[in-house]
Amino acid sequence: MDEHEWLADRFEEHRTHLQRVAYRMLGSLSEADDAVQDTWLRLSRSGADEVENLGGWLTTIVARVCLNMLRSRRARREESLEVRLPDPVITPVGGLDPEEEVLLADSVGLALLVVLDTLSPAERLAFVLHDMFGLPFQEIAPMVGRTPVAARQLASRARRRVKGAEIPVPDPDLEHQRRVVDAFYRAARGGDFDALVALLDPDVVLRADFGDGRPGAPRMIRGAAAVARQALIGAVPAARLHPALVNGAAGAVVTVNGRPFAVMCFTVAGERIVEIDVVAGPERVARVASAVLGTE
Repeated sequence: MDEHEWLADRFEEHRTHLQRVAYRMLGSLSEADDAVQDTWLRLSRSGADEVENLGGWLTTIVARVCLNMLRSRRARREESLEVRLPDPVITPVGGLDPEEEVLLADSVGLALLVVLDTLSPAERLAFVLHDMFGLPFQEIAPMVGRTPVAARQLASRARRRVKGAEIPVPDPDLEHQRRVVDAFYRAARGGDFDALVALLDPDVVLRADFGDGRPGAPRMIRGAAAVARQALIGAVPAARLHPALVNGAAGAVVTVNGRPFAVMCFTVAGERIVEIDVVAGPERVARVASAVLGTE
């Protein structure tokens, strides 16, 4: 085995961990892959001869790459009231494979990723690396150009924002989640407004990311009656539902006339749905839902 092959094997040992870091930092599967690939390129150019802790070194590199990507994203993004939802991790019903289980560890649902997307890049890095991966602030501080005390303050501000968002805790019983979600779809298809309202928490929130395809569509709706009305309006007779796990929770991939249309993720707490997240757009859905659509 030559040095390049040896280095590649060492890198592969850490790839899943690096993907976990990058996904939590970026909320985008494609950007996370780009960040991990960039980290590999930097390692392959510099080598690891003088690196005592390769895992720590790689974590630092991928975090810095993600930080730069977040800063570039923020600079490009125009001020807008539109909802931008992170990429969901979608798997067929029947269980996650080991790599996906690792990727979704620590209950990283879409709701948490939405909150993380409201943080500043430095706050997000400090929170993700410290609170999710246990890195000390002495190691985080140089990445954001702050002192360890200032890095601690960044993570503390982020932590308060996350706690203040009151992210709902989903029912741990996936079969129960699925029963509630199936009842929602039956009521929507049957035009049963009262049944829909009964399935929805009074303060339910629906977030929708349609990309650029439907700029006039509502992006966030609150309240059981309003969400139920939208569900009836949005029901498409030609739609086919493909049950799936979306970030470990009950959901579905929707196709219309055989084409990818949307991904729907539900947060079920008790007997009611408290949040619904919708990611739409044929290209994006085809990309993130390939694990489900490819099995049809």
